[in-house]
Amino acid sequence: MSNQTERSEKLRRGQRIALAATFLLSALAVFKFATGIIFDSKILITDGLHSGVDLIAVLSSWLGLRLAARPKSSRFPYGLYRAETFVTMVIGVFIVWGGAEAFLAGYDRLFGHGFAKPIFPAVPMAVSLLSVFVAFFVARKEKQVGREINSRSLLANASDSFLDIGTSIVVTIGIALNYAQIPYVEGAVIILIAILIVRLGIQNAWRSVLILLDANLDPELQANIGEKVTQIPGVRGVNEIKIRQSGPFKMVECKISANPSIPLYTTHSLADEVESVIQDHEEIESVFVHVEPEGSEIVSMVVPVKEMNGFDSRMHGHFGRAPFFVIIKVTGGQAEIEDFYLNEFLGDKDRIHVGVKVIKAILRHGIDVVVTAQVGEISCHFLRESFVDLFQGEEGLTVSEIIRRYRSGELHAIRPHPIETSIAERSSLHSSGEVT
Repeated sequence: MSNQTERSEKLRRGQRIALAATFLLSALAVFKFATGIIFDSKILITDGLHSGVDLIAVLSSWLGLRLAARPKSSRFPYGLYRAETFVTMVIGVFIVWGGAEAFLAGYDRLFGHGFAKPIFPAVPMAVSLLSVFVAFFVARKEKQVGREINSRSLLANASDSFLDIGTSIVVTIGIALNYAQIPYVEGAVIILIAILIVRLGIQNAWRSVLILLDANLDPELQANIGEKVTQIPGVRGVNEIKIRQSGPFKMVECKISANPSIPLYTTHSLADEVESVIQDHEEIESVFVHVEPEGSEIVSMVVPVKEMNGFDSRMHGHFGRAPFFVIIKVTGGQAEIEDFYLNEFLGDKDRIHVGVKVIKAILRHGIDVVVTAQVGEISCHFLRESFVDLFQGEEGLTVSEIIRRYRSGELHAIRPHPIETSIAERSSLHSSGEVT
């Protein structure tokens, strides 16, 4: 199943949950309102109005998910995912409104009069308790699916539904306290819940505004992406990572730096690998990778040499058969020998593809440049695929002279042996007992 198909299926699932919640809350709101009127329970009527506000919110969520599921077009090339974010903001406004209504109702009950009739309000209390179970069922399903498809509107509705559980419990207690002619506790608790509802609405509306303004809301994901991309061979630095939320999905822009001399097809290959690594995160819908040439003046250079004699060490005639490799850090005006590496693959058991084995060993040092007099085609391509620049040197040149020529631009890109020459040379060396 393609990513686009998976995303469409997730959005459709969110629509189904929102639509089911709409029908349940519609029935519940009508049931509360009708029961409140029949049994003259003002608090149940108020709770029915609050459920009506929830109904509008859930219906808005369904509409937003339906719009977000529409395919991309020339007019909307990024899709309509943000319709869901906009609807979440509208939901937040409705929640604030509902909280304000509940606050006013609580204020009236706190200071108002008019106690219950002597008849025990069994039916209103039963309806209020029923709403507790309905709200719990709806909230759990909205939260479960909202997390699975990363839908902010469903999660917002789930949070409101969980608060409805507490509201319904308080309403039930309030009806009983009103029957016992103790209205003050009822009003105070309703005011408290109303404040929580208003707070929830403000949080959802404010988060939606931040999303619509492209605020960075997931620094943890940003750091995780940067860490993974940095570990990709060929990526010399992560310059910038931007994450924008678009409905239930995220869109990522990533700027990386790479060797400025790598060919175009290698650059595309590197960008594709970075994109693949980033899209391993399920919530990411699209990735844009921009590759920039590295501007660092520090270069890590490797030269195959015949002996360990500092900057006076002389270049060996062949990369893979050199007994030693000197690793040098070259800056604008200075050069420093970091280490000498012993070619441990010259033994009898490691005579095949020595150059490749050496390359694998020295790549751990973060090599940028290799200067050698001669290198086999396989080793040459292996170095190039590892984003390492190769330059032609001359056997017998000292390390200090190689560094001077590198700085002055006198070194030219190396030409690998043709494959036929490499094979013939390998056969000749095998028969003579030498190493390739």
